[in-house]
Order: sequence, then structure tokens, then C-alpha cells
Amino acid sequence: MALYEHVFLARQDLSQAQVDALAAGATEIVEANGGKVTKTETWGLKSLAYKIDRNRKAHFVMLNIDGPGSLVSELERQNRINEDVIRWLTIAVEEHEEGPSAMMRKNDRERKRRGDRGGND
Repeated sequence: MALYEHVFLARQDLSQAQVDALAAGATEIVEANGGKVTKTETWGLKSLAYKIDRNRKAHFVMLNIDGPGSLVSELERQNRINEDVIRWLTIAVEEHEEGPSAMMRKNDRERKRRGDRGGND
């Protein structure tokens, strides 16, 4: 079985519940094609470097996937059909990162730094 990291961007006007439903749908696709999602991270609503389909922001979600290569093509096909997903990227990796990803660690550092300055959380 190959290891993959799949990141997708969802439209900015979706609620967090809708974004979670998209992640659950992606997990179902992976499991239906003989794979397993080992970790799901929601990175939150972030600003984009440039507009994509009239969106200045997007919800970022990452899935760590363990499965055959054929499931990637089906997952990406479903992403193309879904109007709520504006971009995605799937890469093959040697091993999955243990613990939180670099994006989650960055968010924790920023929260701690804001707290040190006496800002309101």
C-alpha cells in the first residue's frame, strides 16, 4: 500500500459542518476503494495568495491516506465533480508525519505568541 497526503480547499462560504461533511465524504471514497484515512486535519479558513473562482479565502483540509494508487484517481475525479472543492493536491510520501502537521504547529505557535502579547483570544 502506498502513502499519500491529500489537501483540498473548500469554498469560503461553507460552514464548518459542511467542510467536515466534505472530509467525511472523501474518507468514504477512500475506504470504498480499499484504502484507509489515518489522519484528518482541518486547518481552518485561510486567505489565498490570489482569487480562485471569486474566493479570497478557503477552508483547508488535509487527509493522510494509506491505500492503492487507484483510489487517488477516483478521489480526484470526485473532487472535479464537487463544486464546493476549488483546489486539491495529492502527493505520494515515504511516510506520514507523526503528530500534528507543520500547519497545525504553526497555528499553535501563533496562538501562544498572541497570548504572550496580552491579546484577546
